[in-house]
Amino acid sequence: MEEIKLNGSSIVELSGREKMNRPDGQQMGTSEEKLKKACADFEAIFINYMLKTMRSTIPQSGTKFPGKDIYSAMIDQKVAEDLAKRGGGIGLQKMLLRQLKSEVRERD
Repeated sequence: MEEIKLNGSSIVELSGREKMNRPDGQQMGTSEEKLKKACADFEAIFINYMLKTMRSTIPQSGTKFPGKDIYSAMIDQKVAEDLAKRGGGIGLQKMLLRQLKSEVRERD
């Protein structure tokens, strides 16, 4: 299986780090919980890239105001995060989780 890299680290490495912090300041629990978070984060990045690519195919119309590109990028990021959280996302995180669970168990 090809190893997927994210910021220089593989998803399995990211999910296996012991001291990965949550936004609320608490430590994450099991390695499976960390793996689920890494898969959800990866799906959010994928959806964000998909939305960005889709937006680039639409012809520019209307008024162009300062910061419009930044505003659009922020909206795309928030929509991607929300889509990844809702009901298991678009299915990518489920597939990644199923594939990577066996690798994490082998390393433990």
